Amino acid sequence: MRSRFDEQLELLEEMLTRMGELCEVAIAKATRALEEGSQKQAQAIIEADEEIDQMEKDVERLCLKLLLQQQPVAKDLRRISAALKMITDMERIGDQTADIAEIIISSKQSAATDIKQIGTMADAVSKMVRDSVHAYVTKDLELAKHVMEADDYVDNLFDTIRDELVEYIRAEKGEHGNRIFDQIMVTKYLERIGDHATNIAEWVEFSITGVHRDGANL
Repeated sequence: MRSRFDEQLELLEEMLTRMGELCEVAIAKATRALEEGSQKQAQAIIEADEEIDQMEKDVERLCLKLLLQQQPVAKDLRRISAALKMITDMERIGDQTADIAEIIISSKQSAATDIKQIGTMADAVSKMVRDSVHAYVTKDLELAKHVMEADDYVDNLFDTIRDELVEYIRAEKGEHGNRIFDQIMVTKYLERIGDHATNIAEWVEFSITGVHRDGANL
């Protein structure tokens, strides 16, 4: 019985890893689409979001099966409970990359040609997603904490880009306003992706320690 349970837990880890990889791919495609103004890449992001949505349902189904059939306790219960929380944040990451894609499709132009730090920000949040999921699989508490600390770096990037865009608005006296507004929205979505990666890392911490930063414990 236990060996079967362990196999299902391994499958859960594989599915979470795959879902995290899909989120990374979506972020990478968003970055490329921003740089190129590519409608094709933007459409691919929307399709990736649909796959992420399906993965959320599949992982949720497996978690509920484990809870109902195996009735786990202690650390196993924490890992399954954490996984259920993590997939919600990953699904929202997919939604926000799709939101970026919608901006690209509607604007029909590159949105990041003059703000190179948008690409830097996208790379940073992608790494946060990858590291948070890896921390769950490897039970690496220090890596999870590193992801939480990286959120400050992403927030600082957001502030820097926002300030640059405000200066553009002043210098251009309102010209290209739609493009600049699009850039602000893109950076806000990336900042939110960083927040979701931080949430994932916090649930990883909970799965290992039994204590969540909002005060919940198990």
